[in-house]
Amino acid sequence: MIATDTDVALQRLLEQGRARAALIDPHHVLLWEALEAATQGGKRFRPMLVVATHDALGGSLPEAAAEVGAAIELLHTALVIHDDVIDDDHVRRGAPNVSGTFRSYARAAAAGPDDVAGYGLTAAVLAGDLALAAAVRATATCGAPPPVVHRLLDLLDSALHTTAAGELADVRLSMGTDVVTLAESLAMEECKTSAYSFDLPLQAGAVLAGAPSSTAERLGSAGRMTGIAFQLVDDLIGVFGDPVRSGKSTTSDLRTGKQTPLLVHARSTPEWPRIRDYVGRDLSADELTDVRALLVAAGSRRFVEDLADQHLAGARSTLADLGVPATLLDGITTRSPELVDGSGEAA
Repeated sequence: MIATDTDVALQRLLEQGRARAALIDPHHVLLWEALEAATQGGKRFRPMLVVATHDALGGSLPEAAAEVGAAIELLHTALVIHDDVIDDDHVRRGAPNVSGTFRSYARAAAAGPDDVAGYGLTAAVLAGDLALAAAVRATATCGAPPPVVHRLLDLLDSALHTTAAGELADVRLSMGTDVVTLAESLAMEECKTSAYSFDLPLQAGAVLAGAPSSTAERLGSAGRMTGIAFQLVDDLIGVFGDPVRSGKSTTSDLRTGKQTPLLVHARSTPEWPRIRDYVGRDLSADELTDVRALLVAAGSRRFVEDLADQHLAGARSTLADLGVPATLLDGITTRSPELVDGSGEAA
């Protein structure tokens, strides 16, 4: 695969971090190696959105666009690492994540169970912090004119605040202390995913291109719609996905009782008393098949698919109006090869 300018920029940022780590401690180098591994295997659509938007709007700062794209990919890595900490997950894309890797190091050193868990947790928190700091630094030093950099940092700061609010809401709504409405669930998903994955890259590309504020704001709106659609599809993959293709657990969301629109809708159906028995605990393969079938029978899967399609159609329309290729969103679809049908077969 041919490396893009953002791939080159991202690799340079990672190499710079590892070089600094090498001056401090060998174990710190291992942390950067795990962080670098965490950046591998992604689709890189966030930096692609930055660069494609910049180019479509006639921008003249390609190197800065590549640098900001790499920064947003590092931001994504940071948030993924921290999300795994929140969810107590130790595998990502079918391989040990940062915490899983450092748990293995601790086991190899014959550490006790508590120390194994603690070492993994510590490494994941620190790696996420390092990636976040590197993302901010890369944005601040991207080479764009100072007023543009200032605006980019404002966008980055806003995305971080919104994403943090969404992550907190995700955990709060999963506590089960209140009945969660569809509006609350969608608002959580918008904050958690849309802000940094779509709103930020699209607006950053516009700012780098010197586009009017009104254009950037409309792109932000398209980004929020896209983010909701993306998260809805991700919710489906979190239950109906093929783990071999997605690298994502198909039982974690049910085990933790995440209040996704899939479950919120299911609660309103006659099948809920039976579905509820599968929520909040580990599931066997047969039990996963059973609850999938119930969610299909309840109409919850179709409801989420339709909702995702509606948001995606709105985003495509806005992008087309602004002269940004709507084909940028082609990878976001409820007919993803990562999904299976209710019986477990490929969709």
